[in-house]
Amino acid sequence: MALRDLVQKVALAVPSPVVAGGARALFGLPVHLKRRIVGPAPRVDGNEMDVDSQLTLLLLKAQGITGIGGTDVATARVRMRRLGQAVGAGTAPDVATRGLLVDGAAGTLPARLYTPKDLPAGSPLVVFFHGGGFVLGDLESHDAPCRYIADRVGARVLSVDYRLAPEAVFPAAADDAVAATAWAIEHADQLGADPVRVAVSGDSAGGNLAAVACRELSLRGGPQPRVALLFYPVTGADPGNRSRDTFATGYFLTKADIEWTRERYLPEPGQDEDPKFHVLHADNLGGVGRTHVVVAGFDPLRDEGAAYAQRLREAGVDATTQLAPGALHGFLNSVGVSADARVDVDTALDVLRNELVAKS
Repeated sequence: MALRDLVQKVALAVPSPVVAGGARALFGLPVHLKRRIVGPAPRVDGNEMDVDSQLTLLLLKAQGITGIGGTDVATARVRMRRLGQAVGAGTAPDVATRGLLVDGAAGTLPARLYTPKDLPAGSPLVVFFHGGGFVLGDLESHDAPCRYIADRVGARVLSVDYRLAPEAVFPAAADDAVAATAWAIEHADQLGADPVRVAVSGDSAGGNLAAVACRELSLRGGPQPRVALLFYPVTGADPGNRSRDTFATGYFLTKADIEWTRERYLPEPGQDEDPKFHVLHADNLGGVGRTHVVVAGFDPLRDEGAAYAQRLREAGVDATTQLAPGALHGFLNSVGVSADARVDVDTALDVLRNELVAKS
């Protein structure tokens, strides 16, 4: 057995509460001590990596983790769930949860509704799709971000466990996202929410699904989300997206990871050009609602997220771009431990809150 494989097996065997406690302790150190541990901050394209991102890379390296893929799907799924729990344990404990079923494209899907304490009926609703390259991730891996969003925004959050590849390949996840978003809008009042104040959000692959849902529902001409908040979304490869090569290795998500997930979600030639995936070059974007796109400074998906926001603006959509300059891909999951991550996430969530709560 290779040393890396042995280290990963040992890391997976450590109880989650122990890992979570250690993560909180390390990230809770004073900045000057963390800086002594991680060393000088890297600078790329004028952006300086924040200290918590450096600490994240150091801890992942210590566990032999260099990306999200590179192993069998089952192991990668367990690893992602445990990573999410390790950096998210204890987030927003007063937010209540309950499980339910929502409509997908081919049957019902598990979902989880998050409700902040004392939130009155008629609140906004955020439909959330987790990241993981359309292959990994679930309700547990993104429990902390959903709790944090609900608490910060003052909204109910509906997290949807859409179908994953390779068991269900493209366009299963995209079709599930469209169906679940439509279901949430139609049943918002039954969830205690206001059907005219529904948002859609997601990170990475989930950001792609949120974007696809917005476009597809706009084409139908019926109810659609008021606003979309996309964290470092997958929008589609393009020769102008330098960031896929600039951050190909060494920054958690790798170019090889992107290909590993693409092969499992999009196994047939030409599927990666379908507008239900490749939203960057999709037509008929003009009907999409208000969109806020967050990109990370040290992320292979940085350029395509920014390019998608620009495409929306060119189509006449009210779209804004937010750069989290010192962040890595996946920083939304670190809100439970990272002060640096919370600064960037709070900025994005304040935009969402203003659109949903401040407006009648």
